[in-house]
Parts: sequence; C-alpha cells; structure tokens
Amino acid sequence: MPDESSFDNRLPLSQRTACPVTRAQTIMAGKWKIVLLWHLSTGTKRFHELEHLLPGISKGILTRQLRELEADCMIDRKVYREVPQKVEYSLTDTGRSFLPILDQMAAWSSQHFPADPGS
Repeated sequence: MPDESSFDNRLPLSQRTACPVTRAQTIMAGKWKIVLLWHLSTGTKRFHELEHLLPGISKGILTRQLRELEADCMIDRKVYREVPQKVEYSLTDTGRSFLPILDQMAAWSSQHFPADPGS
C-alpha cells in the first residue's frame, strides 16, 4: 500500500497547487467512486459483493475505479493467496476521514431531493 503521507507528492504540480476543492474533485472524479466509498463505509467487501451492489457497472470500470481509489490512498486492497483468489477492499484512515462528508452529502440530498414515495 502506498504511504498515505506521500499522496500530495504523487500528484502533478498543477493539482498540488490547485485549490483544495479541485484536489478533492480530482480524487473523487468518476461515476462510481463516491458510491464505492459509501458501500465500503459499512465494512470490508469483496469484488463480487461490490459488483452486486452496483448494478450496471462493468467489471473493467469497477476495477479501474477501485485501482484509482487505492492509488489515492482512499481504500486498501488485500489479496489472499488461495484458489480461487480472494481480494478484499476496505477503507484506509484517509478513506474513513471522508465519511463525515459522505454523511453530509446524504443529508443534503435527503433534505433537498427527498426520495419519491412512489418509487
């Protein structure tokens, strides 16, 4: 796993010097990343569990989004050496520090865009 303290050093200079919102947006860019973090907030998940929780996502896109979140130190990927291979994903400390923001996003959405009771 990459050293979480070195994250800023891995970003291109233009992203390191961008405003904090732009840096956060760069990390969270991707249709599925926020939802992946939301699902991982309830605990460690295997690839197929995540695939089941995200109907409509392709294996390739799921793999790419997970790899990007891992590279950005938001999640940890643990591979078990067994047959068939078992891979688990969980939040890092950095990923867990994003959970209050996810909670606020959920509260904002519920307040301003309540779920349709007929759906």
